[in-house]
Amino acid sequence: MPRSSKKPRRLVADGRAYMWTVRHGHCVLENGGCRKTLTLRSHPSGTGGLLRLVFDEGSGRYVSGFTTGSGEVGAVGIGALNLHEPGTVRFLLDTALARGWEPGEKREVKVDGWTFLEAAVAARG
Repeated sequence: MPRSSKKPRRLVADGRAYMWTVRHGHCVLENGGCRKTLTLRSHPSGTGGLLRLVFDEGSGRYVSGFTTGSGEVGAVGIGALNLHEPGTVRFLLDTALARGWEPGEKREVKVDGWTFLEAAVAARG
């Protein structure tokens, strides 16, 4: 039986455990475009912060929907990522940590996931 994409998955990085999910939603924009959100939470729950990387559909940018794979986000001229791949999630986590996200702080941080895309595609390439 296939794993549910809505069930949190566990990732261990540098001795710290994280739970992560990928969700599909819709932007509150004039076009009502699609959105993918990768959420990472320091585990066990309640002991640390929450990081949300948000990928909103827009000009030259797409998120998976009806016609593409369920976890795909991409940009014309740059490439695409599958947010269901643990290696992709690990790279995005490492990049967020390098940019100053503190998983031990009990607060939610929301960032524009597109700012991570080019480096992640190059690294995963």
